[in-house]
Amino acid sequence: MTVPKTHFKIFLLAASFMLLANTSSFAGGFPVRPKRLLLSPSVSYFYANSGWDSLRRRTPFANNGQFSSIGFSLYAEYGISRRLTAVALLPYVRNTYEDINSKTTSTGLTDLEIGLRYYVANINYIYYFTVQGTYITPLYNDLTLGYREQGAEIKLAFAGSGKVLGKNYYFTLENGVRQYFGPDGPTQDRYTGTFGLTLDRRFHHQLSVSLGGFYSSSNFTRFSPILAVNKNFAFNQATLTYGYTANKRLSFFATGGHFINGRNTGYGTTASFSVLVKPFR
Repeated sequence: MTVPKTHFKIFLLAASFMLLANTSSFAGGFPVRPKRLLLSPSVSYFYANSGWDSLRRRTPFANNGQFSSIGFSLYAEYGISRRLTAVALLPYVRNTYEDINSKTTSTGLTDLEIGLRYYVANINYIYYFTVQGTYITPLYNDLTLGYREQGAEIKLAFAGSGKVLGKNYYFTLENGVRQYFGPDGPTQDRYTGTFGLTLDRRFHHQLSVSLGGFYSSSNFTRFSPILAVNKNFAFNQATLTYGYTANKRLSFFATGGHFINGRNTGYGTTASFSVLVKPFR
């Protein structure tokens, strides 16, 4: 059985993009109060015309190839109790790879994520320690959209806030280990650190920087002619986010980012816009 190489490229780049599309722009380590709902719709864009190979050498895609992807997602979190919240993420993507010879597009829902977040402890209600368990299930049959396998993730987070140089700041540190249950995994480690500052006394404007990455490993070290999935890749990225809080129920976030280094992935540039809504308090 032969699968076009273009399909491999689309999935490889889409795997990188889906991490970005599925990452909230706001600080997610702080608790949501009981019986309160938080919603965050977002749109994300990814573009690459070159990439890193298995030896981390960066070269342009063959035949002037270029990959672009636009993703839409809806994140929701609901406070069950003072320590426990329910979380869910529903993403949709449109991936396009084209060169001088052909153009291939894949569109659809990807992996639905549902889970529980537990706030283990806090220090003076300023610093919070969190553990989250997530179940992943595919909503598609097209192998260029994902692994089409169920999975699970455990994520630890540490978040806090304070003052520095007269400005209010916040930070979050997150690390999640994800396991897919199909043949040869893969096992993935997703990590990120964010530091943000409020720029005015009324807390309307904020600016944050993030460094994060994605490491995926598996005993399957080559492309599968059946699954069309590369299960070994890695990348690190840096992002800058501007946030505006209109009121207690509505905030907006604009983010730009760039891949710093990688292996078996695209040399990508990203942009996203998200809205944070608290429909009732």
